[in-house]
Amino acid sequence: MELSEKNMNDVFRNRANKYGNRLAIEKKMGGVWQSATWNEYYDRARAVGLGLWSLGLRKGNMVSILSENRLEWLYADMGSLGIGVCVIPVYPTLPSEDIEYIVNNSESKVIVLENKNQLKKVLEIVDKCPGLEKIIVMEEKDAAGHPKVMSFKDLMELGRRKYSEDPTLFEKLSQEVTADDLATIVYTSGTTGLPKGAMITHGNIFWVVQSLNAIKPPFASDKDCTVPFLPLSHVFERIAGHFYGMYCGITSSYAESIDTLLADFEQKRPTMILAVPRVCEKVYQKIMAQVKEQSPFKQKVFAWGQKVGSRISELREKHKRIPLFLKLRYKIAYAAIFKKLQDKLGGRVTWMTASGVPTAEEIIRFFNAAGITVIQGYGMTETTAPATMQSLVDYRIGTTGKPIPGEDIKIADDGEILIKGGNVIKGYWKLPNETRDAFTPDGYFMSGDIGMFDNDGNLLITDRKKDLIITSGGKNVAPQKIENMFKSDPLFTQFIVIGERKKYLTGLCNINPEEAALLATEENITFNNPAELLENKKFLDIVQKHVDERNSHLAKYESIKSIRIVKNDFSQEGGELTPSLKLKRKVVLQKYNDLIDDMYGKEAVDELYAKK
Repeated sequence: MELSEKNMNDVFRNRANKYGNRLAIEKKMGGVWQSATWNEYYDRARAVGLGLWSLGLRKGNMVSILSENRLEWLYADMGSLGIGVCVIPVYPTLPSEDIEYIVNNSESKVIVLENKNQLKKVLEIVDKCPGLEKIIVMEEKDAAGHPKVMSFKDLMELGRRKYSEDPTLFEKLSQEVTADDLATIVYTSGTTGLPKGAMITHGNIFWVVQSLNAIKPPFASDKDCTVPFLPLSHVFERIAGHFYGMYCGITSSYAESIDTLLADFEQKRPTMILAVPRVCEKVYQKIMAQVKEQSPFKQKVFAWGQKVGSRISELREKHKRIPLFLKLRYKIAYAAIFKKLQDKLGGRVTWMTASGVPTAEEIIRFFNAAGITVIQGYGMTETTAPATMQSLVDYRIGTTGKPIPGEDIKIADDGEILIKGGNVIKGYWKLPNETRDAFTPDGYFMSGDIGMFDNDGNLLITDRKKDLIITSGGKNVAPQKIENMFKSDPLFTQFIVIGERKKYLTGLCNINPEEAALLATEENITFNNPAELLENKKFLDIVQKHVDERNSHLAKYESIKSIRIVKNDFSQEGGELTPSLKLKRKVVLQKYNDLIDDMYGKEAVDELYAKK
């Protein structure tokens, strides 16, 4: 770190000076990589910042960004922060009414959006947003349709003219930004009610970046490269990927889409990957499904290799010596099994994250056996992403690691995790009561999560405080543990446990059509397409056998007595998933209450969950 650095504005300026014409960022668009060197990155961000300043924006004003990942997103972000403007990231999947709320609540004067699809949504609500002065469209060909609309290119030209008039203005404005100034307001994707704007300061961001950098050995250096695919709208990718990556001087090659991810990995060969548990689960399920299509001999080889890899992973985790005979077996297992996974990810990945919610241990051990250390951490928007983090040499599978340097975490009497540190937000925008209620009298943020520390100081998350299920028999059940167990079976792509104040637990699930087709074929069940199987009695008997097998690993009070299959996959568009692919439990309970009611007879579901 340079001694003069006090925020990301300083970091950005210093890295551009240090790395100059070296590649900084690139993004695949329409199959073609668009790129920027560090000098170009800084020049373009400065042009955006001065363009916004020329439009009248000043320190403390707000600008919203509504776009998928692309280079213009980054230019708008760093340009806005450079002039002291607060950035409001808006998920591109949001409907127009949600965009209207965020723009008005945040008092955004400008919204920077991607293309005609996003422009259409904004034009639907522009007359209901009296404070919105300008709409900037990244795709120049789509920049039309309203007097307030202008192109991103024109914005940058405006900024370049201002730079030619006053070459020192951008640096002067960036140096006036203080640690207490707001950098961004991130609206939480709550499961019910209106979203809350978490106020994140420049100091919060810089504190996190420095704290991550203090973990040894370092996660990254300027020799690393990554292929980001999580949305920049999400605090995890923006803080741990974008800002921490900038701090370390890595090269970021943004994937074209989830669909092209493996091809992008193979081409750009990342050394590390930021992912959420759902991504790890999907990769694991896909591999397990492919294994089932292999011959019995190959399946036995796979099972043997997995056992060897798991043992190696366990010894590494405990810092124990690996016997020579086991090393030799592992070499064979790696060549036969695990190298294929590495190759699919580009062949150079040393670590990846699985942060956000607990991940099944067997999935983590599978990746670890392939030489890809899975790093788990814990945090949320209100802690500017990480609060705890495993290190590359000190990790315990099943935990989220130790508090990051400088973080103070304690467990309340009821098990709730309480957090204090320089990463904790000021509060919620325009919500003084909610801000007050989120903190203890002595200043700890109340996370809403239940957890405990192990003997080595690693934090274990057992569940969400509000999601703990209490059965009518008084048993406390942590649903995530059960859900993860079911999702480690390739047949279930999603699973949600139900049972608040009921005698027994039930579940709603999505079925993996590829795995369903494979199982049906093995049992000689005829079908035209996998969707038909969800009505087939013989296939449903197979599903029940899988439920019984999972139940055999659970305590009696934790076992699932009945399930219903939701035929349409849970999705962001359907409202069941957040943009970071977490289940919105309350939404699912409300949306599918007829299926839940069916599993519990005539008992009213609305009354059942009225107190949740």
